[in-house]
Amino acid sequence: MHPSNVPAEIPVTGKGLGAGPDPCWSILDGEVSLPVAVLRDSALQHNLAWMRDFIAAYGVELAPHGKTTMSPELFAMQLDAGAWGITLATAPQVRDAYRHGVRRVLMANQLVGRANMALIAELLRDPAFAFCCLVDSATNADALGAYFAERSQRLRLLLEIGVTGGRTGVRDDAQARAVLDAIARWPQSLALVGVETYEGVLKDEAGIRALLRRTVAIMQMLRDEGAFAEPRILLSGAGSAWYDVVAEEFADAAKNPDVQVLLRPGCYLTHDAGAYRDADARIHASNPVARSMAEGLRPALQLWACVQSVPEPGRAIVGLGKRDAAFDAGLPLPVLQHRPGDAAPQPAPSHWRLDAIMDQHAFLAIDADDDVQVGDMLCFDICHPCLTFDKWRHLLRVDDDWRVTGIVTTCF
Repeated sequence: MHPSNVPAEIPVTGKGLGAGPDPCWSILDGEVSLPVAVLRDSALQHNLAWMRDFIAAYGVELAPHGKTTMSPELFAMQLDAGAWGITLATAPQVRDAYRHGVRRVLMANQLVGRANMALIAELLRDPAFAFCCLVDSATNADALGAYFAERSQRLRLLLEIGVTGGRTGVRDDAQARAVLDAIARWPQSLALVGVETYEGVLKDEAGIRALLRRTVAIMQMLRDEGAFAEPRILLSGAGSAWYDVVAEEFADAAKNPDVQVLLRPGCYLTHDAGAYRDADARIHASNPVARSMAEGLRPALQLWACVQSVPEPGRAIVGLGKRDAAFDAGLPLPVLQHRPGDAAPQPAPSHWRLDAIMDQHAFLAIDADDDVQVGDMLCFDICHPCLTFDKWRHLLRVDDDWRVTGIVTTCF
């Protein structure tokens, strides 16, 4: 979407990280059509360094979930900052990441369906491509075993551990044993290389810690049984809300030289002003490593849009809608107001809020005597990065003066 937002003078270079001319196109000077999604360079760099240091403190590794951004340029930033690889959710996502140079992927999902298997089989023809996916049923394991046996290929698998009422993952020992027996029926085409769980289906910390401890216990039991096909065992978990608890619970396992712990938060790079801001506050209140690091993550993804109508007292209509911003976890939050010709933006009044959103319009509730004019530019924080990224083919990188430094692309 919104290809016209991309200044022609800004090149998409090898990593799309802003190489090229000095910053010149200005959001504030009206040189970019609005609405536009922007990524603030200073916040991106802060978040990269923050998560790198947090992960290192626990002796674990980072495999950020790429479904959040599906941006090759942002993948490159994360890998350059030390990420082990990229986590993805679907076979087409894996293919797209591979096409843009990603060579180490954890697909945190089951590989189901012959067409999806075919996509992965084609990529596995490259010996430099390292891939693993999840399995939680004997039926799926047998289907995978037969498919990859036909092609004389070997697929690396992680046993997924789940909870009753949750999403995927084996619920009990009997299900786990059935999956393991199925994997064993295909020794030439299937390889069990680790254990995985996703704690985000639970909401209470006690339940999350219980699931994580159960996952570690199963990994240790299978290691004692000699069930793993490789000398280094993968142990993985962590979405963007509870990665601190996963790091705490998996840290002891990570001290073993034969265990490699991979954490998968996807939203840390751009963060948000909604659910993940609340998670960040919890983490800083309870996690000693986070407290020692002072400032937490910063929102990097924002949207600029114009006021296009002030049709009645107490209401302004903004040129921003469901086609531009996530609305599943809360509506965008107005944070800055800029009137063209002014020296700099000003903080938006704290009582301003969006109370409705349509495809291309947002309804801004204001006071009747607020100084709002048609043509004013508003900057919004967002409350869910995942469902904002997937609405844009290009996002602009900007410095702290709102001048364009580069672009990033997406592969949705």
